[in-house]
Amino acid sequence: MTDQLPESTQTECLARMLTVRDALDVISGKWKILIIISIMSGHKRFREIERSIPKISSKVLAKELKDLEQHQLIKRTVYDESPVLVEYTATDYVFTLQKVIEELHNWGANHRKKILGK
Repeated sequence: MTDQLPESTQTECLARMLTVRDALDVISGKWKILIIISIMSGHKRFREIERSIPKISSKVLAKELKDLEQHQLIKRTVYDESPVLVEYTATDYVFTLQKVIEELHNWGANHRKKILGK
């Protein structure tokens, strides 16, 4: 399959690159998509999210959660209990990434088959 993107002008090409770069800036890195998948799957508390993602450190998880919250992909709710309970939930906005995540899953599965021959 050698499909190409539609022919476009230099300006259209740069505009496409800019918007893709914007998207990658929000979801890039080793952990963000995995954190999003974990929260969309129902893991809400910090330790639940941490346990669901092998090899992520607490420090990195905390940083990435703050970043995802800033981009309005997740919501952090603090309950005034003893001990304090903090939950992270998916926003409606994060579900706009569902098709992207599904396509990444499909591509990754096909790539794994191609490279590993499985």
